[in-house]
Amino acid sequence: MRLLILGTGWMAQEHARRFSAIEGVDIVGAVDVDPARVGEYADAYKIPKRFTSLEAALDWGDFDAVANVTPDRIHHPTTMALIAAGKPVLCEKPLAENFGKASEMADAAEAAGVVNMVNLTYRNVAALQKARQMVQAGEIGTVRHVEASYLQSWLVSKFWGDWRTDPKWLWRLSRGHGSNGVLGDVGIHILDFASYGAALDIDHVFCRLRAFDKAPGNRIGDYELDANDSFAMTLDFANGAFGVVHASRWATGHLNELRLRIYGDKGGIEVVHNLNGSMLKACLGANVEDAKWEELDAGTVPTNYQRFVEAVKSGVQTEPNFRHAAGLQKVLDLAVVSDEKRAELRANADTQ
Repeated sequence: MRLLILGTGWMAQEHARRFSAIEGVDIVGAVDVDPARVGEYADAYKIPKRFTSLEAALDWGDFDAVANVTPDRIHHPTTMALIAAGKPVLCEKPLAENFGKASEMADAAEAAGVVNMVNLTYRNVAALQKARQMVQAGEIGTVRHVEASYLQSWLVSKFWGDWRTDPKWLWRLSRGHGSNGVLGDVGIHILDFASYGAALDIDHVFCRLRAFDKAPGNRIGDYELDANDSFAMTLDFANGAFGVVHASRWATGHLNELRLRIYGDKGGIEVVHNLNGSMLKACLGANVEDAKWEELDAGTVPTNYQRFVEAVKSGVQTEPNFRHAAGLQKVLDLAVVSDEKRAELRANADTQ
């Protein structure tokens, strides 16, 4: 498979490393509007062709699929052009800036019959995949309650660098610089973690957002620090189960941790994923009576990168696809409106 990588930022380096390790994949081209940046990237990963526009790459056209690793606002126009050219696309999250654009991308990909996938990276966590299988197999009975959190501490820790001086972090705190805060940054990840792990669709959402003062006048240079730092939301799932999902950048002691608890009427499952790895625990059967939890071996699973390659080769669509990501984007959009209106909103398209 001949792969074109569109965008050469930090995450594009991860794509280059991951795809290069897959047998049969050749990264044949890279695209970035900055000639120096694309040249440096292409040299680093021994990519033969480099372009400063997608149009030039499409005119060349000698590639089979594309990894779209451009900034969020660029996903829609570039992916639409790739779909029109019949090229399979693995797009970074979020799929688009809003549900309208994401839905248009899903419609176009489906109409064209083009393999499409969104890189929701935590699908690579074997413990999450195993938890979903257990839920679907009925091992915990009917799901009643779901709790999920995405905890980061970079506003109180310098482990990742100092946000006060590094534009890489400052822009994430400023709506004027294109950020929708922690909701826009990791909201799609934790919503997918919760709904995929519990094998349930989201029906209703109620959300609260909060941006705390972080500097004099809540501003550093050109950056007004007004994007949300924390969110908390309650969810109703399609089967009637209740969900609580929250995320924060103020979570001292948690560099980057996702946690999911799924409780059914016959048992419970817990998934934890952080920089140290993953863990899967369950409370099942006789253990329910004395609240005994046992750690389980989740095995290994193919990565999104591997599954995208297989989908392109076979022509068979895989998950998570554009339609799924558009549905998550709808929940995120409604979460913002919910906070503004202090109202619960329906996310299920079939009942609107």
